[in-house]
Amino acid sequence: MKRTVITYGTFDLFHIGHLNLLKKLKGLGDELIVGVSTDEFNEEKGKSTIIKFEDRLSIVESIKCVDIVIPENSWDQKEKDIQNYNVSIFGIGDDWQGKFDNLKTLCEVVYIPRTTGISTTAIKSKFGFVNRKDLEDLKKSIDFVGSILDKLN
Repeated sequence: MKRTVITYGTFDLFHIGHLNLLKKLKGLGDELIVGVSTDEFNEEKGKSTIIKFEDRLSIVESIKCVDIVIPENSWDQKEKDIQNYNVSIFGIGDDWQGKFDNLKTLCEVVYIPRTTGISTTAIKSKFGFVNRKDLEDLKKSIDFVGSILDKLN
């Protein structure tokens, strides 16, 4: 019986950690499906990307161990995809440990260890990239400090 594995991610600034994850997941089954988060969905998650969705999709499609690539549009899509594609295994990086245990009623759930020393967040921070959520948090902090200073005056 064919074992289908599915995973999801943004895959911005594709790096060796992404490739290692996909290779390990492919090794768990016969077919690997990868959901690439759309720009709109990333925005909902408070993330912004450097590489636009269409290009990230194209990069992932070109990887030898990937069989099918689909857009990821929402959190609840995972359950539907698992059922529609007859998925045996849902896999994702262990930075999400425990977050998708609810899917265990539909298939096996595995958390793959991250590649040490590499992440998109680390790459972005080296270049001074600040995402929208960080800017919003910074603005809230500045507003909070401003309100305290106003009370002191």
